[in-house]
Amino acid sequence: MVGLILWTAPQKGRKRVEVREQIFLHMRFLCAEIGHSPHPAVLRRRVLAAGKKLRKRGVVRVVLPEEFACHEQLEKCGLRPVPTLGLRRALAADWVQAGLAEQGIPTAGARVAVSAAALTGEVVRTVTELALRHRYVLLDLSYGGEELCRQLRREYGVSLLLGPSRDQLAEAEALILFDARSDLTARNPVTLRLYDEDFPLPPLSLPPVLQERIPKGIHQGQMLAALREAGAVKREQIVLGRPHVEMASSFSV
Repeated sequence: MVGLILWTAPQKGRKRVEVREQIFLHMRFLCAEIGHSPHPAVLRRRVLAAGKKLRKRGVVRVVLPEEFACHEQLEKCGLRPVPTLGLRRALAADWVQAGLAEQGIPTAGARVAVSAAALTGEVVRTVTELALRHRYVLLDLSYGGEELCRQLRREYGVSLLLGPSRDQLAEAEALILFDARSDLTARNPVTLRLYDEDFPLPPLSLPPVLQERIPKGIHQGQMLAALREAGAVKREQIVLGRPHVEMASSFSV
């Protein structure tokens, strides 16, 4: 079972930490409701107590509140945040399209480069979606990719540029990195680091009829990742808002 930490307003007579099961969008969570405190030391003690209760009930992954600052206390209990890498990669094609629109770059004619260490299923899905939307898709792999190129040409009549140079990667309007690249300096108008949990997600939401049924004030990416993994929501139901993109600058990736 996935855990969920919720802040609650202090109320007289209410326990500082309460743990109970709750269901959101047909998915069961073990929720730790913690009375919020303006005192950091008090809050850390409460989070530690909540973490112990969750771990005792078999929880190892949790959805956290926004702006959560008590990670160390959860780590002591053997808890970790719900990972969002799968969600990030599932949304990559939509994320790029939103980022290009934000930059005022025409989608169809934009050059979109994908760099990955291996041709995984996630890479194949992303490249296929991109090839159907963009005229120029560049695929940079350590090895392989020829069969995917033939398949896309045969089934959809689209072509990939396999094995682009560093200059071609640098000149692309969008760069999608499935794995870290220490040899690249990203200057692309849109850059997505899909391997990095700390890379800010764009605003995400569900259709209003579903969004109103999940708690407010939580880490939206973690919640949607948990719901998607459990099959409670589909990728097509997740809506991207104003995206976070890295503007052209010099940094190592």
